[in-house]
Amino acid sequence: MHVLIIGAAGMIGRKLVGAIARTGSLGAFRVDRLTLADAIRPEAPEGFSGEVATLARDISDPHTAPELLIGLPDVIIHLAAIVSGEAEQDFDKGYRINLDGTRYLFDAVRSLSETDGYCPRLVFASSIAVYGAPLPDEIDDTFLLAPLTSYGTQKAIGELLLQDYSRRGFFDGLAIRLPTICIRPGLPNKAASGFFSGILREPLAGKPAILPVPDTVRHWHASPRAAVGFLTHAATMETGVVGHRRVLNMPGISATVAEQIEALRRVAGDKAVALIRQEPDPAILRIVSTWPRGFTAERAKGLGFKAESSFDEIIRIHIEDEMGGSLPG
Repeated sequence: MHVLIIGAAGMIGRKLVGAIARTGSLGAFRVDRLTLADAIRPEAPEGFSGEVATLARDISDPHTAPELLIGLPDVIIHLAAIVSGEAEQDFDKGYRINLDGTRYLFDAVRSLSETDGYCPRLVFASSIAVYGAPLPDEIDDTFLLAPLTSYGTQKAIGELLLQDYSRRGFFDGLAIRLPTICIRPGLPNKAASGFFSGILREPLAGKPAILPVPDTVRHWHASPRAAVGFLTHAATMETGVVGHRRVLNMPGISATVAEQIEALRRVAGDKAVALIRQEPDPAILRIVSTWPRGFTAERAKGLGFKAESSFDEIIRIHIEDEMGGSLPG
């Protein structure tokens, strides 16, 4: 199997590449070739015995997608995006990357489909930001899309394009609406949701953290490990059972910030919680308050997608995967 991952230098992309390299497979399918692309050149994975190409490319350049499809990858995983906060701050950049880049990719696949009968599996990482207030406490699989951010609008358009291109047989597509991924390792990015990870990641490492919203804010979360599982399953599952509705809400955990902090207290103690300092940021609260608080995710669960069952589990996964299994000191 030849797998193309666009956005391979991002956190989720790196973790997915690492999982493929460790096992030599994507789900039950042996991977013998990887093409990894991002705005900065991704690192080649250690231990992978197959062929690897790493490319620094701008997906908003219309010449990029045809180049990435050389070799006709069997699976395309599209993770490249400008995150929510940055897409809101830079309107043109958000639409150039998140919409134009996605359309260029889809059309490049379509061109090969029409000339060569090419029909890969294409997995598009969407977001729960496609929903907007007013929202129920729990969203079912038929709730309307009404994004209130540019990022959410761009993702919603990408979903509609994927749905139509799949209907026309240009590719075999699935869009998965990812929860906020928590706890994200590494340095903070410009995502408005970044504090959800920061208030746990930094105190676990013995560092102070800023909380820009009230602790009553409720949100939908899954771990990086779960995200890799979502992508792997979407890339390899039988899509005949999905039907014509090719967009799925992924499972996760609904938790308030206060519940996150209490999970941190249970796992790491009062000393870690004391490192969190409240500094209200109206701009972040304005964005986050338009996002969903919980989902039923019944379709995805019925199709075999799985996430964590508690926030304590999410925190322990971070300790296992990023901190060597133990807290400092």
